[in-house]
Amino acid sequence: MTHITHTECPLCGSSRLQPRFSCKDQFATGEEFEIFRCEECSFTFTQNVPDEKVIGRYYESPSYVSHSDTDKGLVNRCYHVVRSIMLRRKAQLIDSLVDAGKTRLLDYGAGTGYFARAMQGRGWDVAAIEKSEQARNYSKEKFSFEMLPVEALDDFDDEEFDVITLWHVMEHIQDINGFWDKLYKILDGNGIAVIAVPNSASYDAQRYREHWAAYDVPRHLWHFSPSTIMKMGRKHGFILERQYTMPFDGFYISMLSERYKGAKMPLLGGLRSGLFGWFASWSKKSASSSIIYVFRKAA
Repeated sequence: MTHITHTECPLCGSSRLQPRFSCKDQFATGEEFEIFRCEECSFTFTQNVPDEKVIGRYYESPSYVSHSDTDKGLVNRCYHVVRSIMLRRKAQLIDSLVDAGKTRLLDYGAGTGYFARAMQGRGWDVAAIEKSEQARNYSKEKFSFEMLPVEALDDFDDEEFDVITLWHVMEHIQDINGFWDKLYKILDGNGIAVIAVPNSASYDAQRYREHWAAYDVPRHLWHFSPSTIMKMGRKHGFILERQYTMPFDGFYISMLSERYKGAKMPLLGGLRSGLFGWFASWSKKSASSSIIYVFRKAA
């Protein structure tokens, strides 16, 4: 199997890379993968990940809810309830961020298409890209909503979109620098990229360490903090304008993390940890389990 080994930091180019700890693939294989951090800029990433040609098998699990839409188990049922709430909030957020007449939206990594369909229903001109053939087929069969494969990203014109959304997707992108350049290219001159990612500097990440569910190795390749994603955006011509916390994520991630560390009552422990993290994020956004970042192209 071909693996990708980083000898230089993908963010700053430094060779001062150090291992932190190993995490277990809890969904598909049970394999262990190392988490590395750059000593120069603190960018954190999964080392020795399977390359693009073979990583697909690590997504092939009925437990992978964003692709299968499964509602089996209490945690996954909680996921569905929270998703229905967050869909409305995400849509309202996008509407509030753009000027009147701006309606061209690309949802990249659209999963089973719920957000893209919601925005289409609000009058947006929506294109949706999803890597998983299983998820694309699900959307087409259940909703008659057609999504595009990832290769379609190269077919868009320059400045074609007013908004590009990535809801927990950026952490999966293998060619991270090339992808940021493509975002810049297809965004309108005043366009925004709305990017939600787990926060490796969060309260729950520090609490659970190698058991933190949002490391999700090897599917999650990059583990952003507020400072490192700001640096990544700046590197590719973007200015970070706003940040929004995602309080529900902390509860879901904490429940999974409790299960991964073998807790006897993961639901109770996850609720308690999620509550502590929520309180912590009131005074310090960087404590939030996940954060939505709004980037705009620099003038």
